[in-house]
Amino acid sequence: MNQTFRKLTRRNVMAFVFPALCSAAMVHAQEEAPVQHRFLCCDYQGNRVAIVAADGTVEWEIEAEHPQDCWMLPDGHVLFCYKGGVKEVTREKQAVLDYRTPAGGECHSCQPLPGGRVLAAECGLSRLVEIDRDGRVAREIKVASKAVNMGHQFRGTRRTGDGHYWTCLMDEKKVVELSPGGTLLREIPVEGSPHAAVKLPDGHLLITLGQEGKVVELDGNLKTVWQLGPAEVPGNPLRLPAGCQRLPNGNTIICNYIGGFIGQQPQAFEITREKKVVWEFAGHARFKTINQIQLLDAPATGEPSLLLR
Repeated sequence: MNQTFRKLTRRNVMAFVFPALCSAAMVHAQEEAPVQHRFLCCDYQGNRVAIVAADGTVEWEIEAEHPQDCWMLPDGHVLFCYKGGVKEVTREKQAVLDYRTPAGGECHSCQPLPGGRVLAAECGLSRLVEIDRDGRVAREIKVASKAVNMGHQFRGTRRTGDGHYWTCLMDEKKVVELSPGGTLLREIPVEGSPHAAVKLPDGHLLITLGQEGKVVELDGNLKTVWQLGPAEVPGNPLRLPAGCQRLPNGNTIICNYIGGFIGQQPQAFEITREKKVVWEFAGHARFKTINQIQLLDAPATGEPSLLLR
């Protein structure tokens, strides 16, 4: 008898005689199946933006000087910012948007907006800009900043569905909320250098705190309702949590910018609210410091800007 057939026959007999046992085994096998993710990421020190398959192989990549933020668009184009500006490229690496930051500025955050514009935060110039499809600045929002290191003014800048702007003033250790017209609405002091501040549907804020080595979730009254400390992930201490993404299942993806510890620990991971790591990525053969990530297997939201990252 063919070996494969014999195995199938045995499985069928077991299922007929012991259906409850087989059902439980199948559920257990499903529960034990390893979590895998396909994703887009920025490698700041590696000077590249890449798409990584679920098995860890690199599907696609493009060179960029110190990229800090990246997005997969519905048409398959990739939007990213790098030190000198913002680009949108096809999968054939042809630029369909090429915005250059003016002299004295650096771009460390970007976001696709409904209608086709792109939001960019320009360090050194103390401004947020909305860029039209032809690469021209359609809107400018000045942001008061007292940063000494002008390259550290902004990180993690986002426009939410209500038109408000949220930006991390990294060296000033605060997150600010601006009205659609650019008026300062709130200043939220934090215990560290914020790199990402994600407004969640329930009004909470998910914030990564850079060199402080912490990730916190604050409720509407700014009370901490969840946090991850520097040494709570075995074998993967938080060196500098940068980009993050909150998933529909409540888990959180965290990019651990490992800096001087390249090659020694995972660069990104998924963790539950109970602080169990269910997925991690350590692609040391190809990547150095992953500081932003977008999962490509998360449920679609229609608009990339609605992703919780």
